[in-house]
Amino acid sequence: MNDSPRPLPLPAAAAATGLGRLRVGQWFLLAGVAVTVMFTIAGALTIASIEETRKARVAVVDVVDPAALRTLEISNALTSQEGSVRTYGRTNEETSLRDYRAAVTAEARALAAIDGLVPRMPENEAVGAEIARLKAAGEAWRRDYAEKLVASVPALKTEASNRQNAPVNAERFAEVRTSLTALQNHLNRLHDEGSTRLEEGWRVLYLTLGGVAGVLLLAGIGSVLIVRHAVLRPVAELNGQVRAVAQGDFDHRLKVERPSELAELAGHVDAMRRRILTEWRRASEAQGKLEEQTAELRRSNGELEQFAYVASHDLQEPLRKVASFTQMLEQRYGDQLDDRARQYIAFAVDGAKRMQLLINDLLDFSRVGRIGGEQRPIDAGLPLRAALNNLAVTIEDSEVTVTHDELPTVQGNRAQLTQLFQNLIGNAIKFRSEEPPRIHIGVRRDGDMWEFSCADNGIGIESKYTDRIFLIFQRLHGRDVYTGTGIGLALCRKIVEYHGGRIWVDDEETDRPGTTFRWTLPSGDPDE
Repeated sequence: MNDSPRPLPLPAAAAATGLGRLRVGQWFLLAGVAVTVMFTIAGALTIASIEETRKARVAVVDVVDPAALRTLEISNALTSQEGSVRTYGRTNEETSLRDYRAAVTAEARALAAIDGLVPRMPENEAVGAEIARLKAAGEAWRRDYAEKLVASVPALKTEASNRQNAPVNAERFAEVRTSLTALQNHLNRLHDEGSTRLEEGWRVLYLTLGGVAGVLLLAGIGSVLIVRHAVLRPVAELNGQVRAVAQGDFDHRLKVERPSELAELAGHVDAMRRRILTEWRRASEAQGKLEEQTAELRRSNGELEQFAYVASHDLQEPLRKVASFTQMLEQRYGDQLDDRARQYIAFAVDGAKRMQLLINDLLDFSRVGRIGGEQRPIDAGLPLRAALNNLAVTIEDSEVTVTHDELPTVQGNRAQLTQLFQNLIGNAIKFRSEEPPRIHIGVRRDGDMWEFSCADNGIGIESKYTDRIFLIFQRLHGRDVYTGTGIGLALCRKIVEYHGGRIWVDDEETDRPGTTFRWTLPSGDPDE
């Protein structure tokens, strides 16, 4: 029965994880909309206050104050005109007349300047009317007094001219002063009003900026509260539950009500916990069964090893008796036996010896990796020299030349590597050609492995048999041609594979006679 958790249907999942509640993104979306609305209002107020302040500043600084300055210039020009013309009336000096003309020109220039400011001025129609009255009063004063006085000075005595025109001067210039005072008062009032508007505009701007700062502060506080309420607290709750599971309480259920993202995540994590718990229980059961099977296999291997030793002893003892007594029979009754009987006796002795050799080879094959198979870093030259010593008589009788490269340090078992080199070199000597045997042991680096080779100049192997020769009891030649049990190369393959490598026949070297075996062994250098 499969008790692994299955995904909930959509309505049930929504009810279990609280999908009907607001998500964290929706909280922040609502907060963002509110902050955006407040910023929009504050921005509009700020722009309006800045625009109003700008208008008030322009009206005061660029219009009203320059107009008041021009009014002062007009006042000075009129005063200079009145004083210069009176002095001219008394003294009839040309200098006073030139001063009068210059003051008239200055008045006209100031009036022209103030006329250019009137269209941009608040209450420009009223100010324009007052300027027009000032112009009219000034022109009337010059027409009725100043110009007449200037014209009458050469004909009349100065005292008589001044007395004659004094009443007109007083009347007309009083009108000029009245008009000038009215204009100045009007401009002063506009200056005060503009200054008041400017101060109010700055006040509104400061209040608006304060409101923006308040909105920012509220937004920050709101974000902190939202994060704390909608994220940090649920995350801390989920973290505590996960910590409880991590500390060994695997049956602890993971559940968070809000927000919906974390509720959904908690549901998925809890489902994963249940699946892992189920698989862990299954793995525990499988591990228990595996340990039982391993113990049984270890016991079986021990019994098999014991059986192998007993069988080898019990099998070899009768074989030795058969061979011994058969040879004794030949020695004692040899003169009474014909050639066929002696041939039968030779067959019996040879069969017993081959049976002994086969039993020993099978024992060697079964021991690989089980007894005395510990691996450690070893100089590959040591097992090669041991193998050459074991084959010294055969090498000397066959006049074999064995060469080798500088051999590295490998991870392996010395006895098994000695057997590996001995079998390969022995095969090369056994299957030699008519030429004196030449055998070379080569080596090269292949990643984290060392690739060895054993090349000879013997009779070679056809490519169609290169896979077959590594099978146990497989022979390519009859026993009457080459001796052996057919286990040697199978034993070599088992030794190499036990060391984590592989062995094969090199089919690519077809340009030279003989056979090249290649195999790999792991590196035993501790610095790698």
